[in-house]
Amino acid sequence: MSVRIRLARGGAKKRPYYRIVAADQRAARDGGFLEKLGSYNPLLPAEAENRVTLNEERIRYWLGNGAQVSDRVAKFLDKAGITNNTAKLRGTGKRAEEAAKKKANAEAEAAA
Repeated sequence: MSVRIRLARGGAKKRPYYRIVAADQRAARDGGFLEKLGSYNPLLPAEAENRVTLNEERIRYWLGNGAQVSDRVAKFLDKAGITNNTAKLRGTGKRAEEAAKKKANAEAEAAA
């Protein structure tokens, strides 16, 4: 069984609320999950303390057991300091090129 840490949508129409869950990757997005690991409320301001809540101990447990992380959750974990540089820059075109250049410059400065 392949486990993925991802978002499961809840809330009413046009009022999204997400649970951060550990689930079998074949399970439906909002279907059954193994464990709730946190929550994400995108309606709160970016500075709000309760916008993203994480159970760090359990997340580290699942990562230690080989769980994969979705792109959005990877950004949350990087920001919280649980993981380092797991978020991937995706996309094409001019904006993706600029992001790749910034990342390369940051790595060059860190190495120097």
